[in-house]
Amino acid sequence: MRILRLLLATATAVLSGTIVNGGLVALGHRLIPLPNGLSGDSPEALAAALPLMGVEHFLFPFLAHAGGSLASAFLATVISRNRHFWFPALFGALFMAVGIYMVVILPAPFWFEAVDLGLAYIPMAWFGYRLALRSMPITS
Repeated sequence: MRILRLLLATATAVLSGTIVNGGLVALGHRLIPLPNGLSGDSPEALAAALPLMGVEHFLFPFLAHAGGSLASAFLATVISRNRHFWFPALFGALFMAVGIYMVVILPAPFWFEAVDLGLAYIPMAWFGYRLALRSMPITS
């Protein structure tokens, strides 16, 4: 039963983190459109738009990365009933690996890369884990 719970928690955590991330990015594009009608539909188009972006354009990507990590860690902890940080930390690390990949392929400003990689993944996975522990019943 424990293995089944871990598998369900893994699938749910990855799916929910991805949905939260994508939803916040999409919301950000609606609320703060790219400058001059530029497109972010492909990595090349987004790379061309990056030099024209202001600080406000980086708010929702950060929130998306942080929210995805938080949601995945929270649900991984609750569903697995695992009280150890190693399991939700795996999801923070997984999302961080994707974030590192994006840093490599997109020339975002250094300040954003530093804030994003430093605060959005592992710290938010820890926060999601701590929130989950608070919502779980105490067992002996």
